[in-house]
Parts: sequence; C-alpha cells; structure tokens
Amino acid sequence: TALERKGVAAPDAPIVFEAASLTALVDAPVLFGAHLKVLTLEAAPIAHRMNLAADSEAALVMRPQDLESYQRLVKETGALFGARHYRHYDFLLTLSDGVAHFGLEHHESSDDRVAERSLIDDDARRWNMKHLLAHEMVHSWNGKYRRPAGLSPGSFDQPMNGELLWVYEGLTQYLGEVLSARSGVLTQAEQREMIALTAAEMDAQKGRAWRPLQDTADAAQVLYGSRADYGFWRRGVDFYPEGFLLWLEADTMIRQKTNGTKSLDDFCRLFYGGGSTPPRVVPYTFDDVMTALDQVVAYDWAGHWRARLTTLEARAPLGGLQASGWRLVYRDKPTSMQKAHEAAGKVTDVTHSLGFEVGTDGAIPDVVPDSPAARAGVAPGMRVVAVNGRKWTPEILREAIVATSKKPIELLVQNGDFFVTAHLEYSGGERYPDLERDTTRPDLLEKILRPLAAASPEKKR
Repeated sequence: TALERKGVAAPDAPIVFEAASLTALVDAPVLFGAHLKVLTLEAAPIAHRMNLAADSEAALVMRPQDLESYQRLVKETGALFGARHYRHYDFLLTLSDGVAHFGLEHHESSDDRVAERSLIDDDARRWNMKHLLAHEMVHSWNGKYRRPAGLSPGSFDQPMNGELLWVYEGLTQYLGEVLSARSGVLTQAEQREMIALTAAEMDAQKGRAWRPLQDTADAAQVLYGSRADYGFWRRGVDFYPEGFLLWLEADTMIRQKTNGTKSLDDFCRLFYGGGSTPPRVVPYTFDDVMTALDQVVAYDWAGHWRARLTTLEARAPLGGLQASGWRLVYRDKPTSMQKAHEAAGKVTDVTHSLGFEVGTDGAIPDVVPDSPAARAGVAPGMRVVAVNGRKWTPEILREAIVATSKKPIELLVQNGDFFVTAHLEYSGGERYPDLERDTTRPDLLEKILRPLAAASPEKKR
C-alpha cells in the first residue's frame, strides 16, 4: 500500500522472508529524535556505543565519571564472559517523560528508556540507571546467544515456554547488579543497599506461602501484566529479584566448596564464553545448566535448584546473603538508595513498618498482608487523607511512625465515596532495610563485587 501511494506497482507475489532474515529484522531497533548524541565506549576490536536521545539538549549531558563507568562495563563483560557474540554493541538510551520506561534486550543492542532527567538528577540517575544497561547487555549472552530451548521454538507462530526464566532473567539480574558494582555504575556500598531492598522485598512477599518461585516463571505471561494491588499476596515476576538471591547463593556455594579457587564467573565463561562469534542462538535446557555447574564444582545442583524453585517457604531465601558475610537488618534511617527510590518514584515507602507505600496523592497501590495497616482494614486502592487528625504529608506520616512508642497511629483513609478511620496497632518506629556485616564469616560479597577487568582484562580471572 505504501508503494502504491508513491506510484510504485505492488509486487505480484507476497514478499517472503527466511526465518534468519526475519529474526534479524525483529532484532534491529531504531532510535531517533531531535536531540541526539553518540558516545564511543570502545572503538576496537568491536565497536561499543552509547546512543542518547532526549526531550531536551540539557538531558543529554552525561557526567565524565558515568561515561567511564560504562566504558569499564564493556571491559568487565569481556573479563566475565571471555568472548563476545555480536559484531557491534549499541545502547539505545531514550531520556523522556513521554514514553514508557523499560529495558528491552537485543543481540547487538538494547532499547533502554528512562525519565528525561535520569542523567542529570542525582536520585533519578542512581535509581533509574542503577542496573538497567548492565542487565540488558548481559542478555546478549544470556538470552540472545544462549537461550532457553522453550523460548526459542524456531518460528513466531509457536508458543514459548518460560520455565527457565529464573535463568534467563534471574541470572541476568544477578550478573547485571554485580557488573554495575564492578564497573562503578554503583559503589559497593550502594549495591549492598540494593541487595538489602531486594531481600526485604522478597521477605515481605506473603504469596510465597502458596506460590513457589517456579510458578512465577510458568505464569510470567500473566504476571507481567498484573496490577499492583494484592501483589504481595499474588506474587509477581519474582524470578527477577528472588533469582538474584538464589544465584548469589549459588555463587557463594561454589566459592566455599572450592576454597575460593572458583566462582560463578567460571560458570559464565564456560557456559556463555568460548570463541567470539557473530550473532547466533545456542539453546539450552535445565540439564545443560546443571551439567555446566557440575563441571565447575561437583554437587547435586539439580536437587538444589528443584528444591529452591518448588518448595514453599515463609521467608525469603537469604542463605546466600548470610554465606556472603552479611545479614539483613532494619534501621530507623533510610539508606541512600532507599531515598533515591522514594525520590525517583515519588512515593513514601513505609512498607517495613506500617505495610504500604503511598504516592504523592495519598494513593496506596498495595498493602502487605498481616501488616499493621492490613490488620486495621487498610486495603489497596484506598487513599490516605490525614494522619492523627492532620492532613497527611510524608513528613507528618514519618513523625507519627517515630512517635508510635508513645501514641498509636490513626489514619483517615478514603475508600471510593466513603471515609474510614483506621487505628493501626504498631510501636516499632521507622524500619528501613540495610545490610550488616557478619564478622564471623569471610566477606565473600566484597570479592564478588570486586572488578575483574582491572587485574586481567578479557583474559582470565
């Protein structure tokens, strides 16, 4: 039709693409806009570029130290995997408040979209950019080059099976966070704060009482589009954050069983490395992953992972965190990454004290089951109007939480056309997740987050 409008005769026969050609077209996104900038991360032997498009020229300004971090990210991925399976790599970074915000992996690029000021506002940069680019880049190895057999059926009219998303996304989540710390996108201290937030979030997931982690992968096509309300009871795509905790556990197990001579880095080089190649897909199965882990260190990895994926547990799997030499604690002051989360997300997060987050308009998207708020009758969809008889603000809410040892909290909440007074029985003060060093154990987490490339770039650990 487009050709006919230009006066060109339409072809007599339909245009047919071979599967390989069609895949190449699908895997080739385009970025354009009025405000563009292209930064070179590495020119040779393989070109790596940062392509920026923004709603304003001011939003394109990247700090020199951030550019250096992403240049180091290129080196750190080379040191981790030992090979590259692409001809070039381009980050396509959109900085706009007028598009959906997400990251999408491609074999030779990633489509990354964040808020307009994500490079120039401190909190937005730390929260929106923390792991995004590293995560999507890891997918070039884990997801595009090596892909679960169920997610590579061979044609676009065949259904996909997401049972291995805890590898596809869970391992990618782990490696993306590790690489962000190794390259300096986040400091080790900031990454520890992020681990604390992840551990606390998973510990608050009451849905783990009935839904095992494997089911979140099996039901991913439903859970990706699920609403925020009742998520703490339903669970969401927890194979991302809980996958992080489980692969941390696997990493610490390998380090302990080999007295520090091997780690998950060795698995990555074995499973995703080999010689560098142009883009291609090498499918894998559950047994392939277990065999590779067993080649790194002999163990009943299949039994270990099946237990982690299918067993119902009341608490989050924090064994790997504890084995790394750290423990989850709660403090009365928010960490820097907690503050960044609240500032970038425009929320007040009192999840681990009262049991909910609240937006600037007072809206409560979800409530932790059996939390003080839930027991008082506060439910998702309600709106906070007042705290202890005074119009609510984040400051007034926090002051009321601090004073709970002397005075209970009374919330006036709006539920549709009705107003309800909720009396919260709570006396614990403010509680924000953080990590505390366990000096009885070696600090494996420091070793995990330590850069590889500085010692021996693109070679051997």
